[in-house]
Amino acid sequence: MKKVHELLATEYGIALCNPPYTASDYTIVRAQLMNPGTKENGGIFIHTQGWAVMAEAILGHGNRAYEYLKAYLPSSFNDKAEIREIEPYVVCQSTHSNHSPGFGKSRIPWLSGSATWTYYVITQYILGIRPVYNGIIIDPCIPSNWSGYSVSRRFRDKVINVEVKNPKGIEKGVEQMIVNGERLAGRCIPFDKLKQENTIIVTMG
Repeated sequence: MKKVHELLATEYGIALCNPPYTASDYTIVRAQLMNPGTKENGGIFIHTQGWAVMAEAILGHGNRAYEYLKAYLPSSFNDKAEIREIEPYVVCQSTHSNHSPGFGKSRIPWLSGSATWTYYVITQYILGIRPVYNGIIIDPCIPSNWSGYSVSRRFRDKVINVEVKNPKGIEKGVEQMIVNGERLAGRCIPFDKLKQENTIIVTMG
């Protein structure tokens, strides 16, 4: 992941490869059919961005995970409409990388599974609210300058209200979790500990 940051990360997202293909046999490497820095040929393919966010969150790097997320989120382009050239609320299939003269231009909106991956990594890996077979895990990985957050969600016909506190300004780690007034060890709340509506207080540390 250090090499991803060093060689592939740009201000608009992570490129698929660097440098793009320019002199390969196109019957072997079809990416060369695309202009350098676009789509599969060294472009910023949005479908893969969420995977990089997830990887950094698993490693405990909340600052970098959030940096990668913000780089490609449509809302990050609100004051760059003339660069992006796409509706400001749509996740696209790909964005031109720094090997293209159109660096930052996005293409093919409304036709991508990328929005699903984006929702998945935000909710389950940055906010860290992840369902598992026997319950639900609360394991945030957030920027160190976040003092905390709160979120409510429905989980298997039950409501969980989560408040996360980050008094030490860290990126990952759970020091204490209180579920409906009871302190639980670890990060997983067994399903049989949940009521119809639940109050969960997590202190990072």
